[in-house]
Amino acid sequence: QVQLVESGGGSVQAGDSLRLSCAVSGRTFSNVAMAWFRQAPGKEREFVAAISSTGLNKNHADSVKGRFTISRDNAKNTVYLQMNSLKPEDTGAYLCAGVPAFGAIFSVPAQYNYWGRGTQVTVSS
Repeated sequence: QVQLVESGGGSVQAGDSLRLSCAVSGRTFSNVAMAWFRQAPGKEREFVAAISSTGLNKNHADSVKGRFTISRDNAKNTVYLQMNSLKPEDTGAYLCAGVPAFGAIFSVPAQYNYWGRGTQVTVSS
């Protein structure tokens, strides 16, 4: 059984930084494409960033480009999201997702098989 466990969320001020982590177990991590999504109350799940199984291909949503960076450490079975210059509109539950795929990246929630429960990020002005 594949498990994804997020950590690193919290309540911060605008302009602060956070680093989210997602630990994956139960699957050969180096064969899994990973992504971060976020969801605010009453809103649809929104794509944030994705990274291929090798880490060579990455994609970030326009709303976070230049501020957020996705990365992964296949030796630690972990994917990260470094978030800098946080804004109040970044507030939401951040969920990591995975799908067995070599080399590809995906930005649509329906393309992912595995999901974590999320970690809350709250940014105040």
